[in-house]
Amino acid sequence: MRRKTRASLSNAAGRFEMVREGVDDGWFQELPDAVIPTEVRQETARTLITYNRSPDLPFDRSINPYRGCEHGCIYCFARPTHAYLGLSPGMDFETRLIARPNASQVLRKELSAPRYRVAAIALGANTDPYQPCERDLRLSRACLEVLRDFNHPVAIVTKGAMVERDLDILAPMAAKGLVRVGVSLTTLDPDLSRRMEPRAPLPARRLAAIRRLTAAGVPVRVMTSPVVPGLTDHELEALLAAGAEAGADAASWIMLRLPREVSELWQEWLEEHEQGRAAKVMARLREMHGGRDYDPRWGHRMRGEGRYAEMIAQRFKAACKRLGLREQTEALRCDLFARPPQPGDQLALF
Repeated sequence: MRRKTRASLSNAAGRFEMVREGVDDGWFQELPDAVIPTEVRQETARTLITYNRSPDLPFDRSINPYRGCEHGCIYCFARPTHAYLGLSPGMDFETRLIARPNASQVLRKELSAPRYRVAAIALGANTDPYQPCERDLRLSRACLEVLRDFNHPVAIVTKGAMVERDLDILAPMAAKGLVRVGVSLTTLDPDLSRRMEPRAPLPARRLAAIRRLTAAGVPVRVMTSPVVPGLTDHELEALLAAGAEAGADAASWIMLRLPREVSELWQEWLEEHEQGRAAKVMARLREMHGGRDYDPRWGHRMRGEGRYAEMIAQRFKAACKRLGLREQTEALRCDLFARPPQPGDQLALF
């Protein structure tokens, strides 16, 4: 099968699967090349809000209507989660997706629970809520409609320009201080972006989405994540300047992370696409993680440590100061949260 518009070079078994091995049974037939198709399965969600206690994250809860992501970013830290489904973090992650069609109904039920206590929810913290299948399934939009009905604060993280479609929901929420959007911008080089993030919108299209969001009053953070040492790090200031010019008022950065299977997938990609830089990229990463490809310790995993990591942090801070981009923003409002009347409520009798 052709790998056109796919980032993964392999589809190794997940760590919870029985090992897959090809066996020649004598019935092999040469088939014509075909593009690897995307398959979307459905899963009935029992719960939707996921809670975390990570000190590295600015939120303690998130929702994800999808598992896997067709954008296919080769560096995606969420790839290892596909192993829990008995699928490969490689090609399966970007071609065998899971949609949760009852996501909005479950979310409404969880927000209606008497014991629920409001705090900002992250939409898309694991996989992109505006990946291509959202165009038809509209699960992220349905969840936004629920959050709007409850006046619930939400922080969206995406590379998808499709977020513009939901401005009719986002703009009124933004006027109440209930929403902020983070747009991930990794490079301004369209060729590198197409190879590294094969089905994500090109950088110019993401910048256009920032312009449209901010013009409608929706605050946007430009997320220069991940910074790839030896490959995209030289673009840091240019990325921040492009985001600021498009209207972003805040910025953040995260160093490239290679948890579990992502390391092998990333190194395969480097050998095919950036062979001349592969050794430099991996040397820089290992330098920041005590000789390892990745160190998962709290307070360390997002940025690394050492002189190189400190230099990136200083460059980022200096550029933000020069461009007027904030690193810290006002908290989204929680005081407007209210449960709307539900079918069967006693008040409906009056």
